[in-house]
Amino acid sequence: MTRVVSTSPQRPADVLLDVPAAGAAEVASAVALARTAQRDWASAGPAVRAGALNAMADAMAGNAAELAELAVREVGKPAGEAAGEVARAVAILRYYAQQAYDPVGETYPAASGLAFTVHRPRGVAGLITPWNFPLAIPVWKAAPALAYGNAVIIKPAPDATACALRLAELFSPHLPDGLCTVLPGAAEAGEALVDAVDLVSFTGSGAVGRQVAVAAARRGIPAQCEMGGLSASIVLPDADVDVAATGVAYAAMGFAGQKCTATKRIVVVGDPAPFAEALRARIDALGYGDPAEPSVAVGPVINAAAKQRVLDAAAEAERAGGKLLTGGPDGDADGWFVRPVLVAGLDATARLNREEVFGPICAITGVPDAAAALALANATGYGLVTSLYSNDLDRVLSYVDGCQSGMVKVNAPTTGVDFHLPFGGEKESGYGGREQGKAAVRFYTSPRTVQVGA
Repeated sequence: MTRVVSTSPQRPADVLLDVPAAGAAEVASAVALARTAQRDWASAGPAVRAGALNAMADAMAGNAAELAELAVREVGKPAGEAAGEVARAVAILRYYAQQAYDPVGETYPAASGLAFTVHRPRGVAGLITPWNFPLAIPVWKAAPALAYGNAVIIKPAPDATACALRLAELFSPHLPDGLCTVLPGAAEAGEALVDAVDLVSFTGSGAVGRQVAVAAARRGIPAQCEMGGLSASIVLPDADVDVAATGVAYAAMGFAGQKCTATKRIVVVGDPAPFAEALRARIDALGYGDPAEPSVAVGPVINAAAKQRVLDAAAEAERAGGKLLTGGPDGDADGWFVRPVLVAGLDATARLNREEVFGPICAITGVPDAAAALALANATGYGLVTSLYSNDLDRVLSYVDGCQSGMVKVNAPTTGVDFHLPFGGEKESGYGGREQGKAAVRFYTSPRTVQVGA
């Protein structure tokens, strides 16, 4: 029998979890139970759903320290970020508890009689979640789905299964049996889930996301896929160097660069050397090491394969003529540690300027003017976040329409997302609509048009 084994990236001998992986039979059983539970949940009033979500928030808040420690141990998330992730998940649950009371449709003028729409839950939502936000992403998918009357089945990444199962333990006392289920598993469970549910929300790699989108399209069910970044930070000549270097350093290397919104490309208008030196100093000042230490911002990457990918990318960059300004392998560490790598001197065709390497590595490039900077930032198949650093707001806003990304940040890091706002990307970064905020209702419900004759 296939098993799911989760180990700590900073101490690979520390096994958090070893459980049987769900297969097609387990998925089918969970979906059948969820369908039964969802019918009553959909007909429950908003007070019932809001009360449940608030109780779930209370359960997380009451176990905040334990959850943060679990995220540190299982995925190597720095302690400060882990605590912030728990607080964010609690706030998301409370936010969607209030959305349970939102209007459920719109009224329209009619020649006679009455015309209106009603937003109805779609049914059972399959949520396929990644390891890098082991608490927040399952919650930001499940909370709106439940608020609008759906059932949910969460298939977490194997490396974050302990966190997901702990969420299920905290949530289950406040929900009907079968309404919110976590299924440990790998590809087989994910494929079976897409084949059985009424809609699917996925966050992960581009290759798997495209498979999910195709499988959902074949069944005619809605799919929402968030698939990575390769995000760029553009530094214009009038930027505040301290603000820009501080923001870019953490956006590129915080949590070992393991965020879809992490800065992977830095585009400097003019000579990049002065900014590169300022950035290198900020990167070197980031706390590095055991993520349980409060001062650490850069811990390990998630596993041995991830470490090797970063090292291979750095070696390839050097062969392509790039210069490593900082970082590299850490032979003294027991776990999957790589010191942050900053590469200069690569051209636009180099791998680091074309492909996302999920780890603490990024490239810095100089260009002659702002138009060239925008062109380089857009010269990728991805389109999640673009960050612009400048003190000339009028100039910056004139470039916003030219950014081929779903989100644009001004004098702020590419990382960091406000859950009240729509989240998602263009091109290969996103498929099927935005997540979070008010945008979630458009995915987790289906409008029904009603016309009443006079």
